[in-house]
Amino acid sequence: MRLFLIVPAALLALLPLGCGSDTPDPNDPSQQQNQYAQGQPGQYQQPGQYQQPGQYQQPGATSTVPPPTTTTPAPTTGAAAGSPATPIAPAAAAMVQPVMQGLATQEAPGMQPDGQPFAAQFQEGQTLEQAINIQPGKCYTVIGASAGVQELDIQLVLHAAPLPPQVLAQDSGSGPNATLGGKAGGGCWKNPLPVGGPGKVILKATRGAGLAAAQVYVK
Repeated sequence: MRLFLIVPAALLALLPLGCGSDTPDPNDPSQQQNQYAQGQPGQYQQPGQYQQPGQYQQPGATSTVPPPTTTTPAPTTGAAAGSPATPIAPAAAAMVQPVMQGLATQEAPGMQPDGQPFAAQFQEGQTLEQAINIQPGKCYTVIGASAGVQELDIQLVLHAAPLPPQVLAQDSGSGPNATLGGKAGGGCWKNPLPVGGPGKVILKATRGAGLAAAQVYVK
């Protein structure tokens, strides 16, 4: 009876040695090499599929940001057409007085000054207006001279409100000096109406800038 119980117990103890185990030993070097050769589960990736966030870009694609555009205003020169010139005292225009006197001797012989001379400092396109009273039956000549202005022009305008201004006469010459109704232009301008009215003389620096003055003569 005792021998029968001992034999089966010895056989049971030898069964694990004969059958072995299906689980590989993690400390076996050959098992570790097989794992590296086959790759760990979940670690295999197709080449070129992994990108860091924000770094993926299509081949050949470029991203350019256009530079900011700025607009430089065009430079302005001269003055707005018809804007007023800066009036100055007649004494400040003494440098053109000899020219005016010489023109008056040639263009307005026997005529008398009507009021005082008037003068201004001009930028190109600016004008100076001088009010006068146009008398009936009178004849008028206006002499203008300048220093620095290349083209000086003169107009005589009737301005009887509420009627719009009406140009009665203007000079026909060119250059830095101007004469309206002078001897060379057929004589002074005569008011054809039996009545007078308020008017004005407009002196304009059509081209160039500088000092200009004018004087009205009447007879």
